[in-house]
Amino acid sequence: MSGMTNQQRAKCHAIIHAASAGCAVVGAGLAQLPMADRLAITPVQITMTIALGRVFNVELSKSAASSQILAVTGTKLGRGVSQVLVGRIPGVGNALNAATAAAVTELLGWAVAENFAKAANQCLSA
Repeated sequence: MSGMTNQQRAKCHAIIHAASAGCAVVGAGLAQLPMADRLAITPVQITMTIALGRVFNVELSKSAASSQILAVTGTKLGRGVSQVLVGRIPGVGNALNAATAAAVTELLGWAVAENFAKAANQCLSA
């Protein structure tokens, strides 16, 4: 995570882990309902992205945050595949869906934070 100060990294850590934990709970609870968790997880990820932007003095609208998420989201494919394969199996599906939702949100959060850090550093050096 080069380019971030220790304070920025700590703030990002708190924001990302809180969002990941929230997404894990949603993923576990809605594992047997195909695509239902996406309706609850997406707003959490948008809120996380907006909060991460604030760490780097970037104000984002919900649509701009959604665009930022889409720019770094190749991981949604893995989430969809895992949900189709075992997401409907009670117990196992809940655990897998929770772990996948948390991991995807974690990876997404750090990718977004890194993008913001790079952009902030480019502005400072320009």
